[in-house]
Amino acid sequence: MKTILNYLETTAEKFPDKTAVIDENGSCTYKELLENSRRVGSALTEIISPRTPVAVFMEKGIPALQAFLGTVLAGGFYSMQNPEFPENRLMQIQKVLAPAAILADMNTYERAKAVFTQTPVYRIEDLVRAEIRYPRLAAIRWEMTDTDPLYVNFTSGSTGIPKGVAVSHRSVRDFMDCFTGLFGIGPEDVIGNQAPFDFDVSVKDIYSAMKTGATLVIIPKRLFSNPAALLDFICDHQVTTMIWAVSALGLICTFHGLEYRTPCTVNKVLFSGEVMPIRHLKTWMEHLPDAMFVNLYGPTEITCNCTYHIIDRTHSYEKGIPIGKAFPNERVFLLNDENREVREADKIGEICVRGTALALGYYNAPSQTARHFVQNPLNCHWPEHIYRTGDLGSYNVSGELYFRGRKDFQIKYMGHRIELEEIEKAIHSVSGVEQCCCVFDGKKLYAFYSGKPDERLLHRILQQKLPVFMVPGKFIRLERLPLTPNGKTDRKALMAQTGGSL
Repeated sequence: MKTILNYLETTAEKFPDKTAVIDENGSCTYKELLENSRRVGSALTEIISPRTPVAVFMEKGIPALQAFLGTVLAGGFYSMQNPEFPENRLMQIQKVLAPAAILADMNTYERAKAVFTQTPVYRIEDLVRAEIRYPRLAAIRWEMTDTDPLYVNFTSGSTGIPKGVAVSHRSVRDFMDCFTGLFGIGPEDVIGNQAPFDFDVSVKDIYSAMKTGATLVIIPKRLFSNPAALLDFICDHQVTTMIWAVSALGLICTFHGLEYRTPCTVNKVLFSGEVMPIRHLKTWMEHLPDAMFVNLYGPTEITCNCTYHIIDRTHSYEKGIPIGKAFPNERVFLLNDENREVREADKIGEICVRGTALALGYYNAPSQTARHFVQNPLNCHWPEHIYRTGDLGSYNVSGELYFRGRKDFQIKYMGHRIELEEIEKAIHSVSGVEQCCCVFDGKKLYAFYSGKPDERLLHRILQQKLPVFMVPGKFIRLERLPLTPNGKTDRKALMAQTGGSL
């Protein structure tokens, strides 16, 4: 077994008529998903060369999955592009990715042609009608290896340019084989997808279902602004497994959604992306007394997650929820500033990871790759890459790992990893802005600046330059920004104005 395609083929043979995916427009069986993906893949063999990227420009749904799998069947790798991103952001990604083709659907085709003028755009509805070219698909498959890229997911970059994290088939398979077994995901499960398909939480939804024969239910994005309708949807589809961002689970609690209706069929809740507030966790556990709850941790660069902690209902978690222990076949450890391993309880070090699950690196960004995917300083005997997460951690006396913040100014907000420097670069690019600095108090993004534009104008301009989750919630204009004694912007002084601290 070399690629994730074996998951789909094995499951389609075992459960051909089982519902594979449900979206708001319909459903398909595993046999239909495989056949239609082969049609898309056959069409793409005339369009792309093996080991080249394809951008998928559509909302999440069955057509997007057919585009992903068809791209892989044609020997390529996919990158989901959010149609809601502003044109400036899409063009930045396009410059890095340089895809061989853009796959759109009937709803996004016209905008794709208008935005991506230098790359051919194809409609998935046309490709899915192609004849299946079995000999050609088999020949391509023979040339593939498990170290070929499967997808590239873009995250915020400190240079102002989004970073594309390239992840291989081997890394996804290595992680998924452990993930589904550890948490008992099987063919009887119904996985309620919350995450966008350009966010790596969705990788767990998609490939957990494909590996085990579970049914994937794609929850429409619009429901997340209406907790009552969202819970009705989850209950009506008898969802059993929720692999969600903390922010989405918290939204339901904030609006007292569980008091309206409890999704009683849910027996597994796995969360990640941010620190889970204890009050929200307790609310969920009270309403789902028999469900398993799991705290997951890990950046995109290590393929979804590298540690997990299964919640103990008898524990109060007064000191917070640990991020736990490493997944099988992954080694997670702490390094201090002298590159020595930290083993003592309560001492802080940088969280580092080694193992098969590491990403291939950053796409078309060798210098960035070299900075973060480095030789293991604990091993001088053979080449061995580790990923330095930039996150800080410490152990308790029982050896459980806790997250202790960031080394730099990268934050987690609404489930997304964001470089504050990228937001600052966008603000600096606005005519009339003299200085700016962004801070995050754990709940809200603040942008302090000096210059001519008023707050409303700056907010409006930023909405055209950045995804909505990167636009500061509050802009504060100052006569001048405070400085530290060495002449740098005093972030602590600015944070104090928000009522928080660094």
